[in-house]
Amino acid sequence: MKTLLIAAPAAAAADVKASQPAAPRHHHHHHHGQQGASLGGSAASGGSAASGGSASPGGPAASSGGATPAASPQAATAAAACLSRYLGAKAGISQGGLGSDYVAIVFKNLNNVPCTLYGYPGISLAGGKPVTQIGAAAIENPATPRKLVTLAPGVANALLRIVAAGNYPAVKCGPVTAHWLQIFPPNQTVPIYLYYTAPACTKPVPLLTVNTVAPGSGG
Repeated sequence: MKTLLIAAPAAAAADVKASQPAAPRHHHHHHHGQQGASLGGSAASGGSAASGGSASPGGPAASSGGATPAASPQAATAAAACLSRYLGAKAGISQGGLGSDYVAIVFKNLNNVPCTLYGYPGISLAGGKPVTQIGAAAIENPATPRKLVTLAPGVANALLRIVAAGNYPAVKCGPVTAHWLQIFPPNQTVPIYLYYTAPACTKPVPLLTVNTVAPGSGG
């Protein structure tokens, strides 16, 4: 069981945008997490994490000085996709059993403007300096239908299953320790890194499976 807070790997105040993951601070025990930030930290099953600030580089968007054209009622109610730079990520409720851990990856809208999430996040274990992906990315669980989730602001979650790397022979796994989860929010190309230490496999064995994004924190 593990509870992780949002955090960027670079030392930063909460909700401060970060770019490349820096050396993580390890000062909590198993079942604790760190705030995640775009271009900032990651995690995997069974790990410990340090608290810290989070956000993606660039900071909040500056407001435009000019007036915007009148929009149709339909356009006015449609929120844009949530950008990585305006999302925080943390590991929420988790549980383990039968050789796997399950953890809710919780996304929070850090902006004052409503935005939407739709579909699957892309998630993989990661580590090293600079931080790079380890092994195969999460398989999308086809049993969970896609649904549009609006954060106005608010939170949403995607359930991640992490199979224990020890379930595989070392020759098939290529065991290493990962210190981050690399998370691409749905339909985004900039990752959020969530600090989360866990055994990983360098070879492409299927350790991770992810559900679609759903409303709430998964609790």
